[in-house]
Amino acid sequence: MNAAGAGSTSARVCVVTGGASGIGAACARELAANADAMVVVVDRDLEKAQAVAAQVGGRAYAVDVGDERAVEACAAAIERECGAVDVLINSAGVIQVPLRPHGLPMSTWDDVVRVDQRGTYVACIAFARLMIERRRGSIVNIASIAGMRSMPLHAYAPAKAAVIAITECLAAEWGPAGVRVNAVSPGYTLTPALKGAIDRGERHVSALTANAALRRLVEPEDIARVVAFLASDAASAMTGVNVPVDCGWLVGTSWSTYGGLREANG
Repeated sequence: MNAAGAGSTSARVCVVTGGASGIGAACARELAANADAMVVVVDRDLEKAQAVAAQVGGRAYAVDVGDERAVEACAAAIERECGAVDVLINSAGVIQVPLRPHGLPMSTWDDVVRVDQRGTYVACIAFARLMIERRRGSIVNIASIAGMRSMPLHAYAPAKAAVIAITECLAAEWGPAGVRVNAVSPGYTLTPALKGAIDRGERHVSALTANAALRRLVEPEDIARVVAFLASDAASAMTGVNVPVDCGWLVGTSWSTYGGLREANG
């Protein structure tokens, strides 16, 4: 576990795991710009985390969220060096190629579950410990619409479904201590990973948006704005919720039985 960046501040301390790219980086920028926050970017890639931290005037730490002891040490270092953590955004995750079950190596399955499911839970436990003592705090877990529907993602989808369940369980457990736990489930989001797949011809925008009521992909900034809201005092009465941000994909998919979404009629 390594750290780099600026010193502590009196602003709210917001930790973003997986903050070096994609949705996590968008959350870091949104929190720094509009939430009066000192953002701590946590990622396995310290160099990329430092780049994002430099953009937002925060600090960067390198840690593997699947490593329980490393996460505990990282949480302690952040509390010591940056101040009391008010907000935790769990965005660290890995994706999965849509393979058939017999073609999906168990090593891949284990890695996805280790980071996406176990890593989320481990980070929640590590950072919530002092939140509970202070009787305040907000945690937002990044789940996925993959955790809400059947998909050919036999590691990723169950792991994200578990993130939603973890959110609900911890919200009930820690609510009496004043700690809120919510989730956001992104739809198909134009992250660098998805853009790369599109550019390589592995995914097609038309297929990704065909069932989206708004007929577009989600942007990382769309997710970040909802995350910032859930983390803020404006959502002080909300805990245990899972908010899909999917451009209406969840409501549009079942229309395929009737020929698909209708075109706008003026």
